[in-house]
Amino acid sequence: MRRMKFALAASVALNVFLVAGGVALWLSVQEGRKAEQQHKLSRSEMVMELVSTRSPAVAEPIKARLREIALAARPDFQEARKARLAAIEQTESDQFDAAEVAGLLEQSRASEMRGRARLEAGAVAVLADQAPEDRKALARILSRHHPHAPLQRTPSQGQAKAD
Repeated sequence: MRRMKFALAASVALNVFLVAGGVALWLSVQEGRKAEQQHKLSRSEMVMELVSTRSPAVAEPIKARLREIALAARPDFQEARKARLAAIEQTESDQFDAAEVAGLLEQSRASEMRGRARLEAGAVAVLADQAPEDRKALARILSRHHPHAPLQRTPSQGQAKAD
């Protein structure tokens, strides 16, 4: 009889352990999926998600302005992509010309910087038109990567590290 009670207690303890492990595994998988989904979001989707945290009366005009700004910068990024692809094609060709490849890469970087400058200037203009509370909440749209990530401040400077 005593062995039966011990076996029953061991069985219950084992089942509780297995259920807890299963729940922990399930939660871990769910967190992993959520993190993966956030990484899959494009930068513009993350910015729009951040803007969506504001009231609809504030968020919708901001979204419209940011879309206009992005569309204005799009040709710069397309030009950058085109120049980079041309550099790759030139590198893969039998008539490789290092100077031409370097020039195409320089052209690509310049186009990308022009596009980034347009996006940043437009974002600053949008933020300048916001109430202080909204401006502070949306300041992370100026981040180059992952607008939802917390700022990392350096202890000695008390300043935020730029992305």
